Amino acid sequence: MNRQKNTVLPEVACVLAMGATLCLLSCKGEVQSSPAPQVPEIGVLTVTPTSVPDEPEFIGQAEASRIVEIRSQVTGIIQERYFQEGREIKKGDRLYRIDEVPFRAAVASATGRVSQSQARVVQARQNLARVKPLLAEHAVSQKDYDDAVAEELSAKAALDTAKGDLIKAKFDLNNTVIVAPITGLVERTRVYEGRLVSAQTDLLTIIHQIDPMYVVVNAPEAFLIKRREDIASKKIQHPGVYKLTGTLIFLNGSKYAEEGMLDLLDVGLRSDTGERSARVTFPNHDGIIIPGQFVTIRFHGVSRSSVMLIPQRSVLQGPKGPIVYVVSADNKVEMRDVKATVWQGNQWLVEEGLASGEQVVVDSLQRIIPDSTVKPVPVEVEPSGTQASGPKKNEASEASK
Repeated sequence: MNRQKNTVLPEVACVLAMGATLCLLSCKGEVQSSPAPQVPEIGVLTVTPTSVPDEPEFIGQAEASRIVEIRSQVTGIIQERYFQEGREIKKGDRLYRIDEVPFRAAVASATGRVSQSQARVVQARQNLARVKPLLAEHAVSQKDYDDAVAEELSAKAALDTAKGDLIKAKFDLNNTVIVAPITGLVERTRVYEGRLVSAQTDLLTIIHQIDPMYVVVNAPEAFLIKRREDIASKKIQHPGVYKLTGTLIFLNGSKYAEEGMLDLLDVGLRSDTGERSARVTFPNHDGIIIPGQFVTIRFHGVSRSSVMLIPQRSVLQGPKGPIVYVVSADNKVEMRDVKATVWQGNQWLVEEGLASGEQVVVDSLQRIIPDSTVKPVPVEVEPSGTQASGPKKNEASEASK
């Protein structure tokens, strides 16, 4: 019995040893058959400094280049109105006619006084001509001569006054017909036929000159300070304020066909808003721009140098502001804080945080893990920010997910 136990035990031990060996070999085979993890392909853009237009936009309001209030030069009764309200009128077109009868009478009266004064002057000259030689002969007194001289001077003064009265009377008569001093759009009339209007007092109507048209915009003080700093540090090239042009954009996004010129910059800031106003002048031959209209003005003429342009999708919001992912020389992903200031089409304009030649991740951002190893694949980006070409394999794998 003991001999049989001794014989079985070695056999069992052998079987167990063989099983353990087979298990180890099997496990080893499974480990060896597991594939190595793949390094993900990531689309990157190699950034280089460039110069781009700096085109700030401001909301502005259109206003007529000239606004003229029409008032009568004379006091009288409105007899006729010639214009249609709300229509365009030309310079010199008749607007109103005032009853001219009293003014014609005033001209006739002034003409008569001029004739009387002229006759008086003739008489005074003749009298002086008679008295002067008599004074030399001591036939008249010095007082008689002085009176004759004074009479001539008085007659001349009266003639000048009469002529002035005649000029005023003719002026008043001519102003009984009120004409448009400018070309533009005329508002509704404030007075009607039969109304007595006072000279230089009663407002008759208003004319708006809309060609050219002004657009007034307001720039915040913070923008002005930043602009001055950028000019001083030569980050931007500025041709001068009065060389800037502007594009007018309507509320529906359409652009006005002609460019405007900045022709006025207010001396100081507005006390109520802390903004500085500027005026842009646009030709408006067809009357497309109307007074009171709100539009956007995009300024041209300034360029910004040594900046990087990257697609908008590459810029994310980090704990302290905008961030991008950069692939280092050893293919490690690094999170980088940047200063992304404005959009340029579909791209961000980055002023600080990137160096020339660095690779910025532009695709597969959802797969990015900081400090992980990736395989950068160059991607070309068109100026509009759309991808022109990229890693085909990566695109296929993304589409299959």
